[in-house]
Amino acid sequence: MQIQELYLLYQQSPSVQTDTRKLKAGDLFFALKGDNFNGNRFAKEAFDKGAAAVVVDEETGIEDKRLFRVENVLVALQQLAKHHRLQFNTSPTGRQVPFLAITGSNGKTTTKELIHAVLSSHFKTSTTEGNLNNHIGIPLTLLKVPADAVIAVIEMGANHQKEIASYCTYTLPTHGLINNIGKAHLEGFGGIEGVKKGKGELYDFIRETGGTIFMNNDLDYLHEMSRGIEHKITYGTQDAQTTGIIKSSDPFLSVDITSNKEIRTIQTHLVGDYNLPNVLAAVSVGLHFKVPSQKIKEAIENYIPSNSRSQMLEKDTNHIILDAYNANPSSMKLAIENFAKLQASKKVVMLGAMAELGAESLDEHKAIIEQLQKESWEQVVLVGGDFLKTAHPFLSFENSDKAKNWFDSQGFKNTHILIKGSRSMKMEKIII
Repeated sequence: MQIQELYLLYQQSPSVQTDTRKLKAGDLFFALKGDNFNGNRFAKEAFDKGAAAVVVDEETGIEDKRLFRVENVLVALQQLAKHHRLQFNTSPTGRQVPFLAITGSNGKTTTKELIHAVLSSHFKTSTTEGNLNNHIGIPLTLLKVPADAVIAVIEMGANHQKEIASYCTYTLPTHGLINNIGKAHLEGFGGIEGVKKGKGELYDFIRETGGTIFMNNDLDYLHEMSRGIEHKITYGTQDAQTTGIIKSSDPFLSVDITSNKEIRTIQTHLVGDYNLPNVLAAVSVGLHFKVPSQKIKEAIENYIPSNSRSQMLEKDTNHIILDAYNANPSSMKLAIENFAKLQASKKVVMLGAMAELGAESLDEHKAIIEQLQKESWEQVVLVGGDFLKTAHPFLSFENSDKAKNWFDSQGFKNTHILIKGSRSMKMEKIII
């Protein structure tokens, strides 16, 4: 009953907030709590700022009919998101609004952004903002889907099993895409097989509900994981409905779409040939939903990466590849391989340590060092974490602040620089 009452208030002012510092008059405030914060303590402040309703799960001493006391605020937020999601099972036109869920180990945000660019060029499309892809971000994302949306794209991140499955219970995706399985969050998943199982929970939901998946046909393990799913739309370099190959990638990726003469070549602003599957996924989704070919091409070509993801920056006379939003052994390996192939006379590598690798962490850092030693670099700098526990011939610093001090003192000119590391290392600070 409370969810229906909350939803009526939400419909009057469809804006939800979990932080009173960002709250506007008319918002619904959900008093979430965690290890280091308790939103219940800010209930009065929320009302003072004009909240239309406040949802709490502790005694606040406030007497107000707009105060909703629930057993668990987070669960209530997710239930409200599901209630809103269910409204799209039948749109004003009488058709079900597609909800495409995207997960994977590497590049899922870039894939999501490319797909959103393609779909929004032709339809009213709603998508995950930034990386709001967890148990709080996903319900907030769902509650931002406007009533007139034609399609929604939802990113799902996870670092342990049963997480994707829980997201599916209120996102209710009609379509799914796992872009790859890599060595990410090994500590939480319990190894690479655990990653497959955890990410595969999206396929499990699609299988059970008769939905459709977009699948990279080049990845054998996705064939195994997708057994029993009837509706598959494939993309890849060959033997798929949408095919494409790398035309060039020095430094920006150019793709030849070999299965569609109307699109042909797509010149992207993405650095790295590892972005080929991301581009093909966006083309595949666009074609499936009947976005005109020219719009697909233009949308991908006009997409410029941001937020430290495969960015090419120019600073003075230097060219900097900033890919420091996150890192795991799979993405780190690909980034180094791509940088090694780049045609440049002076190349500097600056890598921050990788997080959440558990018992395999030291070995994975050693493997990255061994890979670096196979190439010739102007300089290599390793920062923090298990890089500090491993013997190597390269420069080493405790944190990105100290690495920045070194970098600023070098006076590099006409140099190509790769900067990559896990989010916790804040490697982007080196060039700020």
